[in-house]
Order: sequence, then C-alpha cells, then structure tokens
Amino acid sequence: RCSKDKVRIENGFLSESAFTYPLNKQTEYKCKPGYVTEDGKTSGLITCLQNGWSAQPVCIKSCDRPVFEKARAKSDGTWFRLNHRLDYECLDGYENRDGRTAGSIVCGQNGWSDKAACYERECSIPEMDTYLNAYPRKETFKVGDVLKFSCSQGRIMVGADSVQCYHFGWSPKLPTCKEGKVKSCAPPPQLLNGKGKEIHKEEYAHNEVVEYACNPRFLMKGSHKIQCVDGEWTALPVCIEEERTCGDIPDTDHGDVKPSVPPYHHGDSVEFSCREAFTMIGPRFITCISGEWTQPPQCLAKDELKKCKWSKLFPPDGELAHKIGYDHNTNKSYQCRGKSELKHSICINGKWDPKVACKEEAQIQPCPPPPHIPNGRDMTTTVKYQDGEKISILCKENYLIQDAEEIVCKDGRWQSIPRCIEKIGCSQPPQIDHGTISSSSSAEERREIHEQRLYAHGTNLNYTCEEGFEISEHNVIICQMGKWSSPPQCVGLPCGHPPYILNGVVSHKKDSYQYGEEVTYDCDEGFGTDGPASMRCLGGKWSLPQDCINVSCVNPPQVENAVIQNQKSRYQSGEKARYECIGNYDLFGEIDVVCLNGTWTKPPQCK
Repeated sequence: RCSKDKVRIENGFLSESAFTYPLNKQTEYKCKPGYVTEDGKTSGLITCLQNGWSAQPVCIKSCDRPVFEKARAKSDGTWFRLNHRLDYECLDGYENRDGRTAGSIVCGQNGWSDKAACYERECSIPEMDTYLNAYPRKETFKVGDVLKFSCSQGRIMVGADSVQCYHFGWSPKLPTCKEGKVKSCAPPPQLLNGKGKEIHKEEYAHNEVVEYACNPRFLMKGSHKIQCVDGEWTALPVCIEEERTCGDIPDTDHGDVKPSVPPYHHGDSVEFSCREAFTMIGPRFITCISGEWTQPPQCLAKDELKKCKWSKLFPPDGELAHKIGYDHNTNKSYQCRGKSELKHSICINGKWDPKVACKEEAQIQPCPPPPHIPNGRDMTTTVKYQDGEKISILCKENYLIQDAEEIVCKDGRWQSIPRCIEKIGCSQPPQIDHGTISSSSSAEERREIHEQRLYAHGTNLNYTCEEGFEISEHNVIICQMGKWSSPPQCVGLPCGHPPYILNGVVSHKKDSYQYGEEVTYDCDEGFGTDGPASMRCLGGKWSLPQDCINVSCVNPPQVENAVIQNQKSRYQSGEKARYECIGNYDLFGEIDVVCLNGTWTKPPQCK
C-alpha cells in the first residue's frame, strides 16, 4: 500500500481525500493556479506500485499565453515556463511604449513582466525649410495623415508638395523653397526594357512629367511617372521580366476566342467575340497580367438585355421611354441646371455609364507622391497619383516583399503598404536514407557553401536516390526564410520472383515482394547452406542467396585395427558412424565420427 504522506507536491495537492492507496491504484493530483505539470497540464496521475508511488509529482510556475494588443507573437505556444522570454512585434503603424516596433516580455513569479501591447504610432511635426508652410497645423499626426505644403514670399517649391505619415515616419522627403529661378531638364533617360511616351523635346520645364511603359513580357516596378525637379529627373522605374504565364483562356458562354497559341506571357491579349443573336458586355480583349487573366466579357442574348430607367434629368422627347425604359447601347445627353455643357451617358445592360447625376460628387483628393519603403528600391518621385492608381514595389537585393506587392491610392492616401524583410539563409539541408543531394555547382562552390554552412533564401536543391530506390514525391527542397521545405523519401523498388535455387526450393512464392521483404528456401535432401537459407528484396534486386551445397558424406575414414558398425554407402549431415576396435586393442578418442556438411570429424585410434 502507498501512503499519502509519502507524496510532497510543492504548489500542488492530491485531489482525493484517502490517506492510503492499494497497489495499482491510480490517483489524480492538481497544481495550484499559475502552476502546471511538466507537460503543461493543470493536473496529472500517479500510480501506487510495489516500491511506492510511480513518480514524485512536480508543479512548475507557468504563464498562460498573453493577450496581444495590436501585436503578434514571434513563436507558438499556449503556456510558458518561468523565466521564458516571449518576443512579439507590433502591427504596422503601431509601436510599444519604448517607441519600438518589437519587444519582449518575461514570465515571472507574478506573471508576465509587462503587457504585450502596441499603440498607434504618431508622426511629430518634422523640421522644415524656413519658408515652407505646412497644413493642417497639429502637434501630432496619426499613421495615414497627410501633410501639405506651400512656399511663402514667392519662392518656388522644389520636391513633393505633400507627404504622408507611415509606420516608418514621413515619406517622401520634405520639399524645400527656392529663391529665384529653377532649372529645366535635358531629355529624360532611357528605360531598360521599356520606353517613354511622347519623348520628343530637347528641354523640359521644372515639374514637367514623363510617363514610361515596359516592353511586352516585362512588369513595371516603381512609379511609371518621373518628374523634372530643378534640373534633375526623379528615379526611373524598373522593368523586370515576368516569368509567370497564364493558363487556359477562361470560357465565356455563347462566345468564342480568336485562335491563339500558348504559352501566354505577361502582357499578351486575346480577343473574344459573341455568337449571332448575342451581345457582348464588357471588354472585347482580356490580358495576361502576372500569371492571371483579366475579367472576360459576357455574351448575353439580346432579349435578356436589361433596359435602363428614365431620368427626370433627360429633356422631354415625346416618347414613352419614361414608362418602358431605354434599350441597351442607347446614348442620352442631358444638361444640368445652370450649366452650359452637355453631359452624356450610355445604357449598358440596365445601368447608365457614367451614372446620370447633376449633384457634384465630393472631389476625391489625389495621393501624395508614393513613399520610399525601408529596404525597398529607390522610387523617389514628386508626382501625385489619382484615386485607384497602383504602384508595384520592388525590394532591394537580398530582401523579400511581405504582404501586398502593390500600394494603392485610395481616399487621398496610400494603402496596403508592404514590408521588405531581409532574406534568411538556410543551414545544411536534411539528409535522407538512400539518397543524396545532386548539385550542378563546381567543387569549389560546394566547398565554399559547406564552409559557410549557409544557403541563400530561395535556393532549390534536388535529391537523387541510390540504385534500386525511387523518389516518393517531388525531389526538390526550397530554402524559405531560414527553413528547408520537407524533404522527399527514397523508397525501395519492389522485387519480382526470387531467383532459382540450384538443389533447393523457395517456399511461399508470390508475384511481387516489397523492399525489405524476406523469403526462405529449403535445400534438397543431402544439400544444405553455410549460412541462413534466406534472401531479402533490396531495391529491385534480391540479395545473393547461399548456395545449396552437397553436405552428405561417403566412406567414413579408415581406422587401423577397427571396424565400423552398420556401415552405409552415404551419410547425411549430422549422421554418425561408430567404430569398434578388434581383438585386444583399446579405443582412444571419440567413439563416433560425425558427418558435418560433407566432412567427417576426427576419427579415434585403436592401440
């Protein structure tokens, strides 16, 4: 029996009230609040054994996973041991009380050392040129706020006329106010794998803008507009080859696609047409953009097209249209009160495009020039962008874009701001049984990598299997931010029928055997092996079997002055022949000789 007083649980207790426990009795113990068992649970079990309790229960100090406020943990886990350090990072646009975007808390006797909390980041009023005026006037600005500028005393602004507050501060760089004349620019630079639109002048004035476009199959990263700023052009965009191709052309009911030949590269377009009695709604062409097709058109039966409603803004035309509506593709013109110009709208499947309205919609503010993202390629520009426009971001070499690849101008500010994070290399790749990593690099490169023990982010390595083995899945692993993807396995090939055994027979024959499977065989009478009578399937081939050799014996050795009792012409392995001395001779040695695998043991002597 086991006694309760033999169990001492610091920061815990036995939950049952019994004082003694019979053999093999299992009982539960519980930890006090704030403590857990070694496997992170609030209770555990111990058993009464012959020599006492199965284990001495332990309750250790722990901290539950904290509540994160505008932050995220850098590691998983639902509970943490005493003195464990938990790292966290703030969400974009937030920082902790120390003004940092990352921090750590420690599990102590009284819980966590601090809150894992981040607060909305603010931008303070930046230092400005003496003649530069900023508005709105505030002490602090939240992330997303825009600051606009003007110059006083007739000075000319050089640079962006507005900046935005981001989680990394104000961007782009603040402008300056210049006294006197500003310089003009020479013709803009040429763009590798792209070209400028309408570049035909010898001189460009301050603030003039030039647009660029990339060649087919190339994707633009950075601002597609550059501007002349006091004699210098802002940063050129970059045209990078887009390797992603589009798959099959999407189908459109009652429509056809003009013949085209895949693969479809970035920038390639295909044309749709609708069959007779069907009308196209949407663009006639769709384009492959970064591996995805743009939205295809619809082909609707003409009697299914919706009519557009009459508007009281339309001039009276003596028709009953206000009762029956207007057909698809109808053009209407109208004039707003107090305005001299005409407005025009077209009926597209039940909707006027643009919307029929005289009320002036609130003017949507343009966005400031786009930001320079930390560790991103330089895309400094002073050009403002309109609502809905996008810019594709490119990170510096050895940095990886995280989150969206494009920033979007919406409601007067840039949104969906990505991060450029440093690429983390991988250490030595995992080894696999019966396989090796194949490398196309030179011996010197391989030695250099091995010495550094680091492979760059994005590195692909291929595995090859030994003869008789095949890869179970994809044979490639990829280094992704310090971790290798799961390696494949080398699976042994199956074997067919076992080989023919001379003077023997295989038991339990099958058509196919899996790698590692073993078969046994029996030798014919009078035959045997020097080792195990078995063979194993080793990757498409059988291991070499032991030969069935003749293990019988003939004619036991002759012994002078002795006769052999009941002598036979042949003896099987293990059989004995017995000697008997004649006359007055005595036998020295073993009375029997034994046939062992075709050989007789040492005979006796008669003296």
